[in-house]
Amino acid sequence: MSKKIQEKLSRIKLVAFDVDGVLTNGEIIYTDKGEEIKIFNAKDGQGMSLLRKEGLLTAIITARTSFIVEKRGKDLDIPIVYQGSKNKINSLDEILEKHNLDYSEVAYVGDDIPDICVLEKAGAAFCPADAIEEVKEICDFVSSKEGGKGAVREICNLILKYSSVNSSI
Repeated sequence: MSKKIQEKLSRIKLVAFDVDGVLTNGEIIYTDKGEEIKIFNAKDGQGMSLLRKEGLLTAIITARTSFIVEKRGKDLDIPIVYQGSKNKINSLDEILEKHNLDYSEVAYVGDDIPDICVLEKAGAAFCPADAIEEVKEICDFVSSKEGGKGAVREICNLILKYSSVNSSI
């Protein structure tokens, strides 16, 4: 890990995540009753919980709206969940203002076009291995794992290793 990225990670106070393609593998499954099914990775969830336990603020920002995302956020004690966010910069700006933070203190994990605007401004930008090429090109770190399959845990462990919270991970 380069010293430049280590320095960026030492300033992180907020870690925000996209959902589809990051917390999940990007597949959206509908039952014949129209209910949506998403599959989340337990190890990814544990990584997010470790961030919270170490004092980092966590958030979910997603363009879609789903009861399942609300439930996942509650299960993991994620204090900030923005759904239906068609402009993720506006959502992040609200979070930053409310918590008196700036972009240099944000790590963002995204995988597709709607995430690029945030990834370009975040203090540290991350993506899963199966993110689109345009996203990979602007990220500080590309996980060795795919979305919904351990990428978030790998990224959380990296943030904890180099953040100023000095985790034992």
